[in-house]
Amino acid sequence: MNLFELNEQYQQLADRDDLDPTVLVDTLDSINDAWNDKLNNIAKWCESLDSDIDFLTKKKRSISDELTYRKNLRSNLMTYMTEAIDERGLKEVHTDDFILKPRSYRQSTVIDHEDKIPVEYRDYEKYKGKFDVKKNDVYKALKDGKHVPGAHLKDNRNTVIK
Repeated sequence: MNLFELNEQYQQLADRDDLDPTVLVDTLDSINDAWNDKLNNIAKWCESLDSDIDFLTKKKRSISDELTYRKNLRSNLMTYMTEAIDERGLKEVHTDDFILKPRSYRQSTVIDHEDKIPVEYRDYEKYKGKFDVKKNDVYKALKDGKHVPGAHLKDNRNTVIK
């Protein structure tokens, strides 16, 4: 079923974008149609909306998947480019269109095992009973050369494209 099979009055109603629940009820009440015909047309409209919802849900999933794919691809390309420049020991590469400069950013704090993190790096107040790791405190400790079980620092190197 599609909107073209609806009566003209229902078609005009379906084409409107300003339908809040009150306006919808008032407008449906104002349509002079047999009760069964009114319900039949509303059911057709609902089926049409179900079809639209399914289409949009699939489209949203498709766009989300494509966005994730492109983000991951970009990340992989940047990693490859950074490693290629680093392997040659270069600080800067000039191409026809770009200047590529690998640089180091602040290291990332990686929590391998939350249950192994010592008590002094946990925040029990935040979630009342459960704990949250104080990643900034863990970072400072690791940076100062202390050993923090269940955590380590990861290099964060990337290339700037100018």
